[in-house]
Amino acid sequence: MIQVEIDNGSGFCFGVTTAIKKAEEELSAGKKLYCLGDIVHNGMEVERLTEMGLITINHEQLKDLHDVKVLLRAHGEPPETYELAKRNRIEIIDATCPVVLQLQKRIKKQFFNNPDAQIVIFGKNGHAEVLGLVGQTKSEAIVIEHFDEVTQLDFSKDIYLYSQTTKSLDEFHRIIEYIQAHIRQGAIFKSFDTICRQVANRMPNIKRFAAQHDVVLFVSGRKSSNGKVLYNECKSVNPNSYHIENAGEIDLAWLAKANTVGICGATSTPKWLMEECRDYILAHAR
Repeated sequence: MIQVEIDNGSGFCFGVTTAIKKAEEELSAGKKLYCLGDIVHNGMEVERLTEMGLITINHEQLKDLHDVKVLLRAHGEPPETYELAKRNRIEIIDATCPVVLQLQKRIKKQFFNNPDAQIVIFGKNGHAEVLGLVGQTKSEAIVIEHFDEVTQLDFSKDIYLYSQTTKSLDEFHRIIEYIQAHIRQGAIFKSFDTICRQVANRMPNIKRFAAQHDVVLFVSGRKSSNGKVLYNECKSVNPNSYHIENAGEIDLAWLAKANTVGICGATSTPKWLMEECRDYILAHAR
């Protein structure tokens, strides 16, 4: 009999849990609720909440709304979104993650204290959280997606380095070391480790989990940045790791020689989805 274990450390982080809870409270009360962008980078969970009545909109659609309620998801938003909401008499239900909110405040304060310095954000270009962070600097912050982009900085000017909350600690430290080695005399360099520990701690934990099983099924939406990072951690220790979005993508041939299967996921993966994958395996595997 094949054994299947779900990783206890996987599933929604605090920020996502709070956002979904706020949405469910409004919808359960029968109120009309819009959400600016997918509430979580997981198509199955978005679909579940859509069936409850949640209406997902983009920034262009937000401009045409008046006198409604709009939920801001955990990723956060730039100041312009709040200004638009005020003009259009939109009631904001702010589910911005407290960790992200604190980071926005720090970047905004630093920018206005020293507008000539380079505010550098290690993060994914175009990611919702990064757009919210860059927005605190009147869009002047420099975004570095990968280590090799650090060479583009002006090392004769002050540099203040921050990170998107879900990025890799190892790569962030490589960027710090490079800047320290190249910053010119007289210029200030300060780095701020703003990576969420609830997310960062999942990396070593998920590697341990992946190493304990013959096959690993990593469940997450393919749009999830955190999902891509964590899946690569699994793959690095267990080549028999597979990235799936739902139980329908499971190929039973992967499990042909497996005695144990581990199921894990991203901070945007609902527990019920991992349980569906477990139940599918138990019902169909040898």
